Amino acid sequence: MKILVAGGAGYIGSHTCVALLEAGYEVVCADNLSNSSKDAISRVEKITNKSLPFYRVNLCDESATEKVFMEHSFDCVIHFAGLKAVPESVAMPVAYYNNNLNSTLNLCKMMKKYGVKRFIFSSSATVYKNGNEMPLVETMDLGCTNPYGWTKFMCEQILRDVCAAEKDWSVVLLRYFNPVGAHESGIIGEDPNGIPNNLMPRIVQALDGRLKNFTVTGDDYDTPDGTGVRDYIHVLDLVDGHVKAVDYAAKNTGCEAFNLGTGRGFSVLELINTFERVNGVKVPYSIAARRPGDIATCYADSSKAAKALGFKAEKTLEDMCRDTWRFSNGK
Repeated sequence: MKILVAGGAGYIGSHTCVALLEAGYEVVCADNLSNSSKDAISRVEKITNKSLPFYRVNLCDESATEKVFMEHSFDCVIHFAGLKAVPESVAMPVAYYNNNLNSTLNLCKMMKKYGVKRFIFSSSATVYKNGNEMPLVETMDLGCTNPYGWTKFMCEQILRDVCAAEKDWSVVLLRYFNPVGAHESGIIGEDPNGIPNNLMPRIVQALDGRLKNFTVTGDDYDTPDGTGVRDYIHVLDLVDGHVKAVDYAAKNTGCEAFNLGTGRGFSVLELINTFERVNGVKVPYSIAARRPGDIATCYADSSKAAKALGFKAEKTLEDMCRDTWRFSNGK
């Protein structure tokens, strides 16, 4: 089976390429490198000792996207190629709607034209409506608090509508919670361009001096220590869910959503304290106001994914912190 990994040079995409290659799949990567580096491709090849064909493509460009489909016969598409930062989406809504919706639409057009019927979509817990009880279950109310979430919500609806029209398609919507960590080799991990929006790379940049003023945004939430609580999942557990989703899509039709999380929430301060403890470092930080679009608490019920996909998160918060620091020191 040959799989197109759109956004495969990014953080989750590169780890998924490793897992797919190690599982015996043929993989082709397409990425515009807007928040990644081509170095990730050679690193994936080093870990797996396998070739990873790469196309530098903006998936919002229909003709450039079609060139990839013309040169390969794909069985499945995994779509990671989206802008993904909540606060940035609040400041740049048009860019987010343009990129995230048009890339999805172009992939769907090319899949229909070239007879590809399996689609794994990188969605998000941000599609759930604020006010749902925790843990979040796939049947709960949907609705978003920021443009990033709305782009995922809209893409999910597009894909549900495609499946309603194309009865032989299989679409898997994977709703992520908070991926962190790195490959155990220390060769690939999360290393965003510029100043990161996500917590773990901000901790790393505060420690290595790139981020001079690391702030914890909000300590007045209704949580045990006042900081936001999230379901942090190790990236290797997350990508295992993608490999299992590919197998599921090969055996089923229709559109299904699955949460990928651990089922446990940790606060920002718990994560920082764990990082300090397992790595023997002191993280410098200060407290700042809440960020627009953030909510107090978010964690998953992943029992549907466990039953249908055989998914289970195995790695601990300590593993996530330890692997992140190993990659940071070795890259």
